[in-house]
Parts: sequence; structure tokens; C-alpha cells
Amino acid sequence: MSANESLFQEALTHFPGGVSSPVRAFRAVGGTPKFFRRARGARFEDEEGRSFVDLCMSWGPLILGHAHPDVLAAAGEAMAEGLSFGAPSRRELALARRIKELVPLVEKMRFVSSGTEAVMSALRAARGFTRRERVLKFEGCYHGHSDGMLVKAGSGLATFGEPSSAGVPKGFADLTTVVSLDDPEALEAAFARQGGEIAAAIIEPIPANNGLLVQDPGFLRRLRELCSRHGALLIFDEVISGFRVAPGGAAELLGITPDLVTYGKIIGGGMPVGLYGGRKDVMAVVSPDGPVYQAGTLSGNPVAMAAGLATLERLNSELYRDLEQKGARWAAAFERLPGLTAPRVGSLLWPLFQAGVRRADRVDGGAISKFNRLHGLLLEQGIYLPPSGFEVAFLSIAHGEEELALFERAIANVAPALA
Repeated sequence: MSANESLFQEALTHFPGGVSSPVRAFRAVGGTPKFFRRARGARFEDEEGRSFVDLCMSWGPLILGHAHPDVLAAAGEAMAEGLSFGAPSRRELALARRIKELVPLVEKMRFVSSGTEAVMSALRAARGFTRRERVLKFEGCYHGHSDGMLVKAGSGLATFGEPSSAGVPKGFADLTTVVSLDDPEALEAAFARQGGEIAAAIIEPIPANNGLLVQDPGFLRRLRELCSRHGALLIFDEVISGFRVAPGGAAELLGITPDLVTYGKIIGGGMPVGLYGGRKDVMAVVSPDGPVYQAGTLSGNPVAMAAGLATLERLNSELYRDLEQKGARWAAAFERLPGLTAPRVGSLLWPLFQAGVRRADRVDGGAISKFNRLHGLLLEQGIYLPPSGFEVAFLSIAHGEEELALFERAIANVAPALA
């Protein structure tokens, strides 16, 4: 039995499915999960000593690559002063200043410990501000695992939602309206029917958790208009796209200003962190200024703040030009495989054996099956893709010419098996 297999067999005795997060179990793609022991740059090494080019990058936050020396130095300096205070620190202020420089729409903010927590808290603030209870969300967008967001669409154009996970009370779903992405008719119908009840509409402006479902900007602009007309808040979930696609995230790229925005991943430089913020009048409802309660012992953790600041300080126009060029070249390499397209926004890529998909319900099962085959073949070649055909690939500034050459050779090697 291999070292990886042995570790996984023990893990099965400790954790549901042997993992601490479901997609890591490799059940979608088959095989045994890799257990990793170290990483640097664009590569990491498993417990058997094998090196892989990483196209997952911890699901997005490592825009500078694994173990960037400046991030390690900043985190180490903070750790030497204490791992957690449960009290304010100067590092919160430094990171907040940098975020405001990059995203002026964030007038006030609150640090939390994850993207899920950021979304949950933003929705509570929206409900407290508007004094409404209903939330509108979109099928194909993922907003973490809080009860109110684990809701799928029912039938019809504008529907009450249905729980998409066991353990979610029906009452949460009853307060959630779900419509399809890229469906203007459904969007108009939802607001015509329930506009006066909607506290907030939440969307990934660049949906990247159920494939990279790039939307028509006109659809997003109409959503902004409808929210304003009906007194609902617009929340952009930029846990993935924030600081990844542009300094100001998708809001900057699209020229659309939400009322609230949620971030995660990159703002911690790889450490657990999240943030929600936006209009100061909306954020004024958050305790202790207002009646909406939200708290967290590890919110504003000094080590996470230091790692996040070290990351955001290095985001500049040159970095984004570099990532854009890398994205184009890696997408072109992917597309050498027969039938594969690679929708892309900057350094986000989605290898899919299907073209023109903007809605999750339009993804062909055969395309996902073919990706599952590709995942295993590339893993044998030392290329680590996210272990699901519905997840996107991420690049970093550490993905250099050597990694690209390895990837191009791997693509050439596996192409005959996919023909």
C-alpha cells in the first residue's frame, strides 16, 4: 500500500469521507486523494516525495504562489508577537487601509474568518438594514455552506427555493428565491413578483464555483437596476474574484458598484480569513453601532492580517498584466486537447469539453466525465487540477516558463487517450 493510500485509510477512521472538505475526497474524479507535505512557488510535494504543478492554488488565495518569502516573513513576524489576541491590533488597520485603497466602494468593513461567514454576516446586515427577510440568489452560484445559501431552485421562472442539503430547515428555503443565471426573463419575473420583499440579491459577479459561468454584463447591470428600483441591496460575492481578476475585483472590471461585497481567500494570503463591507450606512447596522449582531474571537487575527497585507501590497498593474498573459498561454495549451474549451477571466480558467456554457444546468454530463478522465491522466503526468469538473483552475505569478513547458508536454502526452 502506498503512503498516500495508507494515510487515506487512516483518515477514513477520523473524518467523514476521510477529508475535512468534501471535494478533496476525489469521489468525483476517482482514485485516492493526495496528501501533501510541503509547497513552494507553483508546485507542491506529496507524502511520497512526488512533485506536482499546482493548478488549484488552495482554491485561489495563493496569487503569489505557495510560501512566498514576503508573506512568510510577515506572518512569522506577527507570530513572534502572538498568534491571537482576541482584541484589536494595528495590523487590522493596515490591511483595512490597503483594502480601501484598492476597493473604494468598501467604506466600512468587518473582518471574519471565512468566506462562508462573510456571506452569512452580509446577508444578516442586509436584512437588518432593509427590515426585509427574503433573499434572491442564482442557481449556479455558491456562497458557502450557511443554511440560507444551501438552497436550490424549484420549478418555474421565479420560485421559492428548496433545501439542497439535508439538515437545512424548510423555513430557510422559504425565504430564498432562486433564479437561473443568464435568464433575464426569470430575473424580471422574480422582482415583479417579490421585489418589495427582497432584502438583498446576492451573486458571484464572475460565477466560479460551479464552473466559470461568465455572464453578459448587461444581465448584471439589469440586476443592479432592479435592486435599486425595489429598495433591495446588491451583494457581490467576490470570495474568488476579489483581488484575483483586478485590483478592485469584478466590481472594478465590470464597472458595477454593489452595496455590499464579500471577500475571502486572497486577503489572508493563504490564512483563514474573510471580510464583508460596503456602504457605511448599511454597515452602521452592525453591532456595536447597530442592532445586527455578529462577532468572532479570531476575527482580525494578527497573523492572517499580516499575511494578507503582504499579499495585497504586491498587487499592481504589472502583476495583473503578467497573470493575463499567463492565463492566455495556459488556456491555449489546454485547448490543444480535442473538443476542450477553456473559458477564462484573467488567471481563472475552466477546462471543459463543451463550449458556450453560462448556466450550471446546461453543463453536459459527458463533458464532466471526460474531465474526470483528464484529471487522472494529468495527475499521472505531475499536473494537479482541482478534483472536480465544476471547479476552476487558478494560476499565480509563480507559474513560470518551466511549469508551462511541463504542462504543454503533459497535454501532448495525454491527448491521444482523449481523442
